[in-house]
Amino acid sequence: MNTKQLPRQLPSIQVMVRFGFRLAIMIGFAAFAGAGFGRGLVTLLLMSAVICAFAGIAKREMPFAANLNHWDEMTAYVALCALGTGIVQRL
Repeated sequence: MNTKQLPRQLPSIQVMVRFGFRLAIMIGFAAFAGAGFGRGLVTLLLMSAVICAFAGIAKREMPFAANLNHWDEMTAYVALCALGTGIVQRL
């Protein structure tokens, strides 16, 4: 099989499963964060958003493609980061 036959995009379900696994791992790490669960999770979400942006650039994915990709994952991490920041600041 040569590289022209390989799919360039993952199906959306695989991206959602990847997002779920990464989120579960981040929650696990945030549970043991020295700064507290909320601040640790917000920090990990922000770092994940930056990593997804770099991955989207490196793989040359289109931001508004038909299938989900790293850009959509980055948007979800930024939204969760903003929500978490609002909740942590209220506490």
